[in-house]
Amino acid sequence: MLNAVQVFTIVVVGLMVGVEFSVAFVINPILNALPGDSGQLGRSHGGRMLGAVMPFWYVGSLVLVAIWAVAGRHHGGTGLVVTAAALLVLSVVMSVALLVPINNRGKAWTPENRPEDWKEQANRWDRYHYVRVAVIVAAFALLAAALV
Repeated sequence: MLNAVQVFTIVVVGLMVGVEFSVAFVINPILNALPGDSGQLGRSHGGRMLGAVMPFWYVGSLVLVAIWAVAGRHHGGTGLVVTAAALLVLSVVMSVALLVPINNRGKAWTPENRPEDWKEQANRWDRYHYVRVAVIVAAFALLAAALV
């Protein structure tokens, strides 16, 4: 049973990390390079789409890691799993406190109603997101290390 939880958790967290890495280093740079209002419209759509899914993915990942930590408390690597859980908690706190407020504003923007500082707000979101990606990559690495 523990092995199934470990594998499922690694897959779920790994996919989340991959999506967030892709947003940071592939999708947003592509959107930023588009002409006219296309990039901002793409960010708004992405904010609506991923904004609806990611809260469940982050919390679900954290729950899976907590289950792993409890179920595997008498096995090696538990300290790494607990540390990964703490990093995932940090990523959730960062999301709620820093990224979600910007995303909630940005997902409703159109070329007609966006604020003058929309690019500055998007850049701030990107900077926070880079840090969050580093945090969840570290959590994923700890989970992988806990398996060996």
